[in-house]
Amino acid sequence: MLVEAKPITSKLGDAQFNQLFRYFSVTEARLAILTNGREAWFFSDTDAPNKMDKKPFFKFDFQSYDAVQVEELSRFRKESFAIDQIIEAASTLKYTRAASNYLKAQLEDPDDEFVRLVGRQIYDGSITKNVAEQLKPAIQAALDELIRDRIQDKLSITFRNNSNADTSKVSDEGDAAKNDDGIVTTEEEIEAHRIVRAIGAKIVDVSRIAIRDAKSYCAILMDDNNRRPICRLYFNSPTNKSVVIFDADKNEQKYKIASIEELYQYAEAFEAVITAYNE
Repeated sequence: MLVEAKPITSKLGDAQFNQLFRYFSVTEARLAILTNGREAWFFSDTDAPNKMDKKPFFKFDFQSYDAVQVEELSRFRKESFAIDQIIEAASTLKYTRAASNYLKAQLEDPDDEFVRLVGRQIYDGSITKNVAEQLKPAIQAALDELIRDRIQDKLSITFRNNSNADTSKVSDEGDAAKNDDGIVTTEEEIEAHRIVRAIGAKIVDVSRIAIRDAKSYCAILMDDNNRRPICRLYFNSPTNKSVVIFDADKNEQKYKIASIEELYQYAEAFEAVITAYNE
């Protein structure tokens, strides 16, 4: 393993590592690390034997990391070091990262090639330029819906398995939660909280989107702070349900809804206020 250390003030993205690249080709090393003390970039020769890849297969930021990255870093411990497994993982990580970056780009703005790829599966006929322009917003909406559904499924599992969820203890009937003040948090309010979390999940950690019930309405707040209201749910009437959505200036907009699923129609409003509070 070769290691090149740069000054802590240097940005690795701008750093020149010609020396590391040159040494890699004339030694028996299979791994190379470029670091400035804050970050470590890991390289191998997944593209061509004995030729260091131009892009790292793994990056580790010592000031910002998660459990998955720590687990990946543990591959390099002396007691568990296995070069063949690391090289195999390097190749997987490389293509996983590339695929992830590509899909993220398509989520933001699907390109013509991606639209045509999906369009051929859902449209009977030739995918002309006009057809592609018509399909593009539908495909983008479908991607957003797919992600929301996946997140909501995961959140639903978490809520079912977490007996200490912030919605209080669920009653024996399983359709409501009740606190010491006699306020009942209904299953519909709990489900609405899950939906707002699912919408906000791509912007903030879902744990920051809290629920706080009151007698006349149920509030969904950012960071459980009543100065950061996201919305208020007025679900006490079985026939007249509505939701008030706030903006960053605390202005209210009220919408009547017939079903909880209709909250997805106001995803842009939810995203706007959550983004504003997160800035």
